[in-house]
Amino acid sequence: MVGRSDYLTHMTQKPELTLFLAAPRGFCAGVDRAIKIVEMALRKWSAPVYVRHEIVHNKFVVDSLRDQGAVFVEELDDCPDDRPVIFSAHGVPKAIPAEAARREMIYVDATCPLVSKVHIEAARHAENGLQMIMIGHAGHPETIGTMGQLPDGEVLLVETVEDVARVQVRDPAQLAYVTQTTLSVDDTADIVAALQARFPAIVGPHKEDICYATTNRQEAVKAIAPKCDALLVVGAPNSSNSKRLVEVAARAGCQYAQLVMRADNIDWRALEGIRSVGITAGASAPEVLINEVIDAFRDRFDVTVEIVETAKENVEFKVPRVLREPA
Repeated sequence: MVGRSDYLTHMTQKPELTLFLAAPRGFCAGVDRAIKIVEMALRKWSAPVYVRHEIVHNKFVVDSLRDQGAVFVEELDDCPDDRPVIFSAHGVPKAIPAEAARREMIYVDATCPLVSKVHIEAARHAENGLQMIMIGHAGHPETIGTMGQLPDGEVLLVETVEDVARVQVRDPAQLAYVTQTTLSVDDTADIVAALQARFPAIVGPHKEDICYATTNRQEAVKAIAPKCDALLVVGAPNSSNSKRLVEVAARAGCQYAQLVMRADNIDWRALEGIRSVGITAGASAPEVLINEVIDAFRDRFDVTVEIVETAKENVEFKVPRVLREPA
């Protein structure tokens, strides 16, 4: 006969759950550098320091820097001439630093070096007389920044394979392509194949434009997605690389893949009866938010954490010299 205490223990026992934690996940070197740039600028010049656009796409990070004295604006016109301004990790059109220099502003460019590589690539192709095709998402700050490196009409945007069939170019024999750094590796491969089929002479990048961090995080998701009943991506809804992780998870066989900004956004009803969950995070999501999600699962389940590591990252980017020099 089952005693009352045994019955109560059984009724209050948490269901077992395996958490597959993707590695790598979260912050990449470019994001880490951009945040460090804002923090160092605040120490060097004191508050307020202005930041054009969100330094990275994560509300928690932006709010934390705002609390330290950073002022986030959308345009350079919103910044006073006598305070430093920082350009976000996504990159800016060439006209923005030119205008800041004309106004004799102190400005620091926090563009990720891997985005800057794409900018340099585009400029080099243009010097060689090639018209550019950019694979990217319309309206994304990185796409705007890259297209803004060259005069209007010199960079044509395609988002899908269907766009490739419609794009009108100046000379099919004088073309090159670049890509946004945060795209889906698989989707981009299909678009590149379509470009090469329609324009056999098109010139590609010497090295893949999609950055190492985007690629690594997608590969980690592919490794855990088939094991999971559900997969959560910690990230912001305006984060391109985070949204791509959700798509990659669904394509890799996970029945339920969702983007959550933090633990409060988890739909627990949708997770009833699950036995395994994958967790990863976009490149602009801090580890504290990932730990918050794990803790939320521990509150509800008897959790076993299994780390699935598909790559090791040891990339580090230096901050601009102006921040390493004394005030």
